[in-house]
Amino acid sequence: MPKSPPAVAPASADVIEIERALSRVAYLSSRVRQHDRLMAQAGVSLDRAAVALLRQIADTEPLRPGELAIRLAVEASHITRQVQQLEKSGYVTRVPDPEDGRAQRIQLTPVGRRVIDRIRDASRRGMQAALADWSPQDLQQLAALFHRMVDDFLGYADTDTGISTERPA
Repeated sequence: MPKSPPAVAPASADVIEIERALSRVAYLSSRVRQHDRLMAQAGVSLDRAAVALLRQIADTEPLRPGELAIRLAVEASHITRQVQQLEKSGYVTRVPDPEDGRAQRIQLTPVGRRVIDRIRDASRRGMQAALADWSPQDLQQLAALFHRMVDDFLGYADTDTGISTERPA
């Protein structure tokens, strides 16, 4: 018989507002129009899934496709298709896994590194413009709190699901 989750106190008004704000940020950042604008500014033509995969690869050591699927919470077949397309475009390459010669890991090519750097630069310029009126202290506090929140979310996910969700270096 499945175990019942522990009783949790109702969410505070602050937690409710944080969840609302995060939902708005997630919605705004995932809109097609926003993605298209970012791709135009970066001079790149990639879909959102390809960008997410390139960002993940850029943030880690070369990973096996299965590890990428876990980190991005998608099916392995989705990663396989994306990697094939990114390989054809010259953005990623397969390298032998040093721990298992039969397996392969995915890493960025120099072209892939330049592309993800352009995407990140365009994204950062947009964020800089949106937050231009914030004080340096507010920006520093927001960054620290965001990192703390992400670390706590990852710690909770590790204990809740048993899935490893290491923070990228």
